[in-house]
Amino acid sequence: MSHPHPDLASPPPLEPGAVRVVALGGLGEVGRNMTVIEHEGQLLVVDCGVLFPEDHQPGVDLILPDFEYILDRLDDIQAIVLTHGHEDHIGAVPYLLRHKPDIPLVGSMLTLALIEAKLKEHRIKPFTLGVKEGGRESFGVFDCEFIAVNHSIPDALAVFVRTAGGTLLHTGDFKMDQLPLDKRLTDLRAFARVGEEGVDLFLTDSTNAEVPGFTTPEREIAPAIDTVFRTAQRRIIVACFSSHVHRVQQVLDAAERNGRKVAMVGRSMVRNMGIAADLGYLHVPDGVLVDVKKLDTFPDDEIVLICTGSQGEPMAALSRMANRDHRIDVGDGDTVLLASSLIPGNENAVYRVINGLMRLGADVVHKGNAKVHVSGHASAGELLYCYNIVKPRNVMPVHGEWRHLVANADLAMQTGVDPDHVVLAEDGVVADLVDGRARIVGSVPCGYVYVDGSSVGGATEDLLKDRRILRDEGFISVTIVVDSSTGKVIAGPEITARGFAEDDEIFTQVKPTIIAALDEAASKGTTDTHQLQRVVRRAIGGWVGGKIRRRPMIIPVVIEA
Repeated sequence: MSHPHPDLASPPPLEPGAVRVVALGGLGEVGRNMTVIEHEGQLLVVDCGVLFPEDHQPGVDLILPDFEYILDRLDDIQAIVLTHGHEDHIGAVPYLLRHKPDIPLVGSMLTLALIEAKLKEHRIKPFTLGVKEGGRESFGVFDCEFIAVNHSIPDALAVFVRTAGGTLLHTGDFKMDQLPLDKRLTDLRAFARVGEEGVDLFLTDSTNAEVPGFTTPEREIAPAIDTVFRTAQRRIIVACFSSHVHRVQQVLDAAERNGRKVAMVGRSMVRNMGIAADLGYLHVPDGVLVDVKKLDTFPDDEIVLICTGSQGEPMAALSRMANRDHRIDVGDGDTVLLASSLIPGNENAVYRVINGLMRLGADVVHKGNAKVHVSGHASAGELLYCYNIVKPRNVMPVHGEWRHLVANADLAMQTGVDPDHVVLAEDGVVADLVDGRARIVGSVPCGYVYVDGSSVGGATEDLLKDRRILRDEGFISVTIVVDSSTGKVIAGPEITARGFAEDDEIFTQVKPTIIAALDEAASKGTTDTHQLQRVVRRAIGGWVGGKIRRRPMIIPVVIEA
């Protein structure tokens, strides 16, 4: 389970006229954002994203929201509203549409273009409806108005949901950059207008709720990028998110000013920036962009590479460069610019990549030593502004770890929201809006669903535990032949070990212990091979734990003859 809630029972049936809100991801974590809104038997889904795995989830590619709560109600879903095109908000859409491909997808032009490209890889042709800020559409009993918000990707939207049982304002991810690169401001006038109408439940981005003040404008990092371009001696390698159109725009502009050519590396980077350029969100200066295969025709001091891997992802281009597993050989004089902030949980992976690049002789510029990235999320000062403008009756912090949610709740209460009207919830917790009051009424099962190669949901916590043991503790197999009638050992034990610093000869010490344990079991009449395997596992497990101080995976094989 992702966030079990043994203190909460299953929710009661929804009261007539009430509105139910269930987060199936994104509360208590940064990622896999998905909120389900229910009214009069109909459902509206806001976002459907993925979470990226951490070190304790070996072999996992992606983590999805748990769709179990809605799988038997797919016909009730009126639409999936996508607030913006980041993976943690759209990445799980293909996996939900596998169950019902004709659920309408609603979003801005860029958001829909990004998800359509992703769905094409999954061979799914979706039904889509493009919307713009200021637009208003009805989906069953849900009347949705879309509001422009500023974020680290263009075309982000908040959604104001009107129902007969109450109104909800979901910000999606947002900040209040007053000097945005695309001149598209967060529409505070619309926030104030819906606030005057009445917002019964305000679901607001919590990611930067702990950060005081205001988020730095994107424009303020341009000087740091220009400094990198002016001072770099050889190639410049920029790593950022494959969806960060604004950052790529700044790099393209800096390259043009400094007479450099730019090549994009990585399938997702090439795909997403191609979409952004085709739709007019990315303006590529003439003659700046070149194919990566033609880089050899330019001197090193005229080259810029834009690639993925700013979060230390093992298979991304930058990690492979750091491991000398990429066609681009990073070396002395190269400058690597990590133009992104650290997603919580990725710190060790990112620092590992930085150390690897510096070991190869590269100069690495990152947020820790230069102002080369700003957050896409509203800091505490901006959230206070929003609470004072919207004046919501109830607040439910979303998008963040528990500490972020708590900090956001505190901000709401500082602006005068009644503490009893602040809903602190995690994944699976059910909140009902009844007669203008939001309360927690129960919880639903809501675990991690792992994408593991071609398997979706097949990987379990027990499987991951086995992988962690294999990775951290090693592996021992023991093969023994016993007499089928007496249970006495007639051959073996043969012991094979992997992942141990000690020589295999050390295991000769435990063989008499194993034989003695089996003889004792046989003398008591135990002849079942399964029981004998448990005897072997206990005997060698106790010895390895005491002698080598390890708890490896032990696979005993007992053969009857």
